Amino acid sequence: MFFLQSCAGWAKNKDYHPFDASGLDKLIPGKSTAAQVTEILGAPSEIIKLSNGNAYIYRRSLSKGTGLWLLIVSFGNYDKHYDQIVIFFNKKNIMTHFAVTLDAHKAAYDLPF
Repeated sequence: MFFLQSCAGWAKNKDYHPFDASGLDKLIPGKSTAAQVTEILGAPSEIIKLSNGNAYIYRRSLSKGTGLWLLIVSFGNYDKHYDQIVIFFNKKNIMTHFAVTLDAHKAAYDLPF
């Protein structure tokens, strides 16, 4: 007698917290300070020192994975997308400009074929 054994699974990281879009509306280039930005968005994921100031990077990621295990063959897929905000400050810690990419919602459960 022959039995085919299989298993399937999926997973999602639970550390993802989307950015508050209303907080972004409060950021005003040329006026908002580094202290105000951290008050609105919290501590940055990373601070980069530049020759003419600093850049604060806020990063969130969403990961989703799926797997299918058959008797001797396994298939898997792992999808990770990011939400990222990069805010630039001059030497006086006044925000000059910022960029936003919100792609974390694109992470999907999928099979590799």
